[in-house]
Amino acid sequence: MVDYALDEADRIGAAIAKALRPGDVVALSGELGAGKTTLARAILAALGLEGEAPSPTFAIVQPYEPPETAFPVLHIDLYRLDEPEEVAELGLDDARYDHALLIEWPERLGPYGWPDMLQLRIEIVAETGANDARRLTARVPAAWEGRWPFP
Repeated sequence: MVDYALDEADRIGAAIAKALRPGDVVALSGELGAGKTTLARAILAALGLEGEAPSPTFAIVQPYEPPETAFPVLHIDLYRLDEPEEVAELGLDDARYDHALLIEWPERLGPYGWPDMLQLRIEIVAETGANDARRLTARVPAAWEGRWPFP
């Protein structure tokens, strides 16, 4: 568990990005406004993306390729999906071969999730204004053992 202020998302994202590699899936859960997109943007920035990444809420899948990022990454927002079966149509299993996947709203994966995905839950624990305190809770699978950057 990591407690942080929203303005520390860059530090948290950089640590995760340093451990991230193609084939990884990072699931970002939390209520609306918890900071899922902020953390995903911090990870993308640490991978070399210049400028602010657009939210993939309407596109659903936002791809990034070198030289924009160090390696191929898909930023995915499943919020607008109605049925888990729609996930299969996105081709994410095939994309995992050479992309890292950052998935917001992974609850919508239903049975289409992966047992080796890193599951991160972000919660607002103290509302102090623009810099609300967050808590990041991780479920670290065996694939991330030795790489997870936080004690």
